[in-house]
Amino acid sequence: MATYRKLGRITSQRKAMLRNLTTNLLYHGKISTTDTRAKETRRIAEKLITLAIKEKDNFVEETVIVKMPRKDTKGRRVKEEVNGKRVTVYDEIEKTIKKDNPSRLAARRKMLSILYPVTEVPTDGRKKRKNTVTVNMPNKLFDEIAPKYQDRKGGYTRIIKLGPRKGDGAPQVIIELV
Repeated sequence: MATYRKLGRITSQRKAMLRNLTTNLLYHGKISTTDTRAKETRRIAEKLITLAIKEKDNFVEETVIVKMPRKDTKGRRVKEEVNGKRVTVYDEIEKTIKKDNPSRLAARRKMLSILYPVTEVPTDGRKKRKNTVTVNMPNKLFDEIAPKYQDRKGGYTRIIKLGPRKGDGAPQVIIELV
């Protein structure tokens, strides 16, 4: 007896599909798919959420000094002339950063091995390249999703049946975070 569903695909395609479904479920909070795919996605997503809850507060805050370029009113770097060369002027700023403890770092790497990178594209259509933002999915899990489910002991997802798909009759469901 297999411990997982093969979903009629070879291993690499199945893993890619499940990674994609899991990433979209955690990013959007809700997706529509077939029943068997949803059940496999649920297994992966719940393990990731449990890992995020366990390692949520496992970090140390440190204060570091960072060199940042000085900018003018238009947002351009300020340059000075030193020894006949134009050199950018830097300011030293104190910044507080979160430094992961070893177990949280291992959890972050485990999440990154499963989740795909997500890029948010602006919906207005103008300046797409300039305004795209890459979403850090492990940070989203640690900062947004894990605190929501801190008091729950599992059961972070819900599957709602929709009925058969029109084309081939496959049972359709909505899987969502509770």
